[in-house]
Amino acid sequence: MRHSTGWGRELSVAATGKGLIGHAGAVLLRRCADRTGLAGALEKVLPRGRGVNFPGRGVVLVQLVVAIVLGATNLSEAEALLAHQAGVFGSAASDSTLRRLLDGMDEAVLMRIARARRQVRRHVWPLLRLRPGGFPWLSVAGKRLTGWIIVDLDATIITSASKKQGARATFKKTYGFHPLGAWCANTTESLAMLLREGNAGANTVADHLRVLTEALAQIPHASSAKILVRVDGAGATHDLVTHLESLNTTRRTVRYTVGWKIGDADEQAIAQLPETA
Repeated sequence: MRHSTGWGRELSVAATGKGLIGHAGAVLLRRCADRTGLAGALEKVLPRGRGVNFPGRGVVLVQLVVAIVLGATNLSEAEALLAHQAGVFGSAASDSTLRRLLDGMDEAVLMRIARARRQVRRHVWPLLRLRPGGFPWLSVAGKRLTGWIIVDLDATIITSASKKQGARATFKKTYGFHPLGAWCANTTESLAMLLREGNAGANTVADHLRVLTEALAQIPHASSAKILVRVDGAGATHDLVTHLESLNTTRRTVRYTVGWKIGDADEQAIAQLPETA
């Protein structure tokens, strides 16, 4: 049934299934990358592609990220999704172009990309404070931690169906990868990510220190911030805790929570405590 109002027309379109636009949300994501300056910042640190009207590799990288968000799991799928959006975003990069882009990302390029992300985040976070609700401060254990930036470190298992580069047997009896990442819980942003082979250790101190260092570098004005770092049982190592303690300065306050798997010795020690403790 059709109505004369715009809302009625929307209902009619939804009912018939015609006139719908798939993946329309990709426009918002791409627009966000453009408006915040991320696409432009990446353009400055990545070389331009060759050919007339060929998009810069910073734009291609943003396109690839959008394709991954839409569900692409390989470069062929990414190419198909980008071709589907060519009418909105312009000519799409081929899977071979995407492959060359990723192959050229050595440590030096990744460092330049990290600097570009940090630059954009310094621009975006002050804008978040101007929202009606202000910056998204979190509540932990019933207490609102106003002024605190919360960083979560955690590893995850990504399975692989074939013998991809770096795929190994994991501690969970699967086959794939074991990356370690850090996220800002306030904004749900990924701050840092370390790609690791599937058999990488869960308690590897060097990996935790590297990811934490890269994550703190992404936080605007981290040298004078209040930061809470949360790690699960994989962070229960003396070296990581000692490092977290050393991050406190006269200008910066760092607190942390670290998980611990209770064993028999812990149970026995707890049992010795009086009931009134």
